[in-house]
Amino acid sequence: MTIRLLLADDQALVRGGLRVLLDLEPDLEVVAEVGRGDEVLTAARRSAPDVCLLDIEMPGLDGIDVAGLLHRELPSVRSLIVTTFGRPGYLRRALEAGASGFVVKDAPAKELAETVRRVHAGLRVVDPQLAADSLVEGNNPLSEREQDVLRAALDGATVSDIAGRLYLSSGTVRNYLSSAIGKTGTRTRVEAARAAQDHGWI
Repeated sequence: MTIRLLLADDQALVRGGLRVLLDLEPDLEVVAEVGRGDEVLTAARRSAPDVCLLDIEMPGLDGIDVAGLLHRELPSVRSLIVTTFGRPGYLRRALEAGASGFVVKDAPAKELAETVRRVHAGLRVVDPQLAADSLVEGNNPLSEREQDVLRAALDGATVSDIAGRLYLSSGTVRNYLSSAIGKTGTRTRVEAARAAQDHGWI
């Protein structure tokens, strides 16, 4: 039986490389490729893949959000995160969203092919080093609102800008930022946002 694959990565070179490697396997077939996260669901409905290989950082929707969307809308399609960003926080968020696997892009081709087969078989497959790091690091300490505020702060936005974007009062934004700064052990909102991003919490 052939396992049908959809590749989602915003870098055409990476998609092309993955296609070549995976198409060498007799039981794997790439049936669709997209370069944006918000194109995955439509492409999946059209091409009926068994497994979607998703990058995390893509325009439109990130791979973790796409995994959640596929889990809700097309539950028979399995998601495998294949990313450069091996962060424990990303791993936790991806699994919580419904992804069946999480591996980093420097995994050997044969290992990736075997991971695809195992995910297709209904197993959950996780990079072992990331799994260990995730256990050591623990859960994301940030509340959902703190995450929203830090995402908005990543580009250096002012408190009033963040308040406007999120329809919150400036005082409320300051409270969330203060709490997030304390939880991340940083000194400024931008430092807190970057620390949260480095951990994969946002």
